[in-house]
Amino acid sequence: MITITLSIILLTSVISFTGFSNQKVLDDLIFYPPAITNRNQWYRFITSGLIHADIMHLLFNMYSFYLFGDLVERTFVQIFGESGKLIYLILYIISLIVCLLPTYFNNQNNYHYRSLGASGAVSAVIFAGIFLYPTMGMGIFPIPFHIPGFVFGPLYLILSAYLAKKGHGNINHSAHIWGAIFGIVFLIITTSFLSKFNAFENFINAIKLYIAGY
Repeated sequence: MITITLSIILLTSVISFTGFSNQKVLDDLIFYPPAITNRNQWYRFITSGLIHADIMHLLFNMYSFYLFGDLVERTFVQIFGESGKLIYLILYIISLIVCLLPTYFNNQNNYHYRSLGASGAVSAVIFAGIFLYPTMGMGIFPIPFHIPGFVFGPLYLILSAYLAKKGHGNINHSAHIWGAIFGIVFLIITTSFLSKFNAFENFINAIKLYIAGY
């Protein structure tokens, strides 16, 4: 049975590969704030997450998404029952929008700004996974050993904030930050209102047990 995660990966890969050889596809789907401001092309918040700059950009995002997406999707089904897959899909789609809102407001009329890739939504899924399983080991280059998710998460956000402030490279670090925050907020809100699972309490208790050596 094909999962929501695999469906997103397949769709994103097909459209991204099409864009690699078709500039019109990139121009029509890319996140371009003036097109939203002046032509109301709001769909670009979502379609920009279906295209990537190159094969390495696509592979990195989709591999990261697969590693965490499969876990988060299965956990959502355990928490929310039959509606878990739909809630998981909603998380992904809304995070594509939310992660780009600060970027949009800062570049509404910037005719030189463009952004593409699913990094913000992938960050939302990764941080939802970290919040669900805060003690799972995660690797970060160049550290040669794994660190628990609840340590990795803050380090990642601090580094992203620093790089965003420095304007490092062509990476939209703001989307990473807001995607990550949204993933956690979405998880807390949905579990609070739609399930008996207390995500925040689970997060705290898991860290306490980890520190205590259990």
